[in-house]
Amino acid sequence: MSRHLRRPSTAAVLAAALTAAALTVAALLIGPVQPAYAHNVLRKASPAQDAELKKAPTRITLEFMQKLNPSFTTITLSDADKQQVTVGEPEVSGTKGTVSIDPTLANGVYTVAYRVVSADGHPVQGSYTFTVADPTATAEPSPSPSASEPAPESSAPPSVEPSATAVAASPAASGSSDGPGTTALLAGGGVVLVLVAAAAVFLLRRRSTAEGGPTR
Repeated sequence: MSRHLRRPSTAAVLAAALTAAALTVAALLIGPVQPAYAHNVLRKASPAQDAELKKAPTRITLEFMQKLNPSFTTITLSDADKQQVTVGEPEVSGTKGTVSIDPTLANGVYTVAYRVVSADGHPVQGSYTFTVADPTATAEPSPSPSASEPAPESSAPPSVEPSATAVAASPAASGSSDGPGTTALLAGGGVVLVLVAAAAVFLLRRRSTAEGGPTR
């Protein structure tokens, strides 16, 4: 007893060809996976954000997710009037940066601002506040200067503008998915689709000729 092998239908052949072409185009477009570099992020702070301290702190310590570069680490402190408070130079150890606070802080709200550099070269800056509420402290010092006496100029370095967003160092560092490379890949994918479809049509015509012509 002879066995008749079932030949694949035209729709099945075309579907298989289109699937193979789609997989080829997807592989061309995706390409090798590139490693991503995350921006540096503040992990822990002392004094902590929104902390209310019963005793004025003498140091500020910030701990980040990545190691810090001592040459590009800035930590500043300002009071409620946005006046700079004198702090020491940052002492960097691995992922931690510390500054000493020279004067004794009076009761009030203070802002810590920082600026560091990520491993991918992007500068990251941010800020947060804490409050000193020492019940044993007297009234806030530093009376405002009179109109006849000009206020002395501060010798402290300029403050870092508070911001919690990362700032890109250069446009070249950020990746982009558009460009000549993507256009070339899309064009190559289109050529693959056309070649696969043409090959499918050729095979179907050849099979029909071998069987004695298409049936009506």
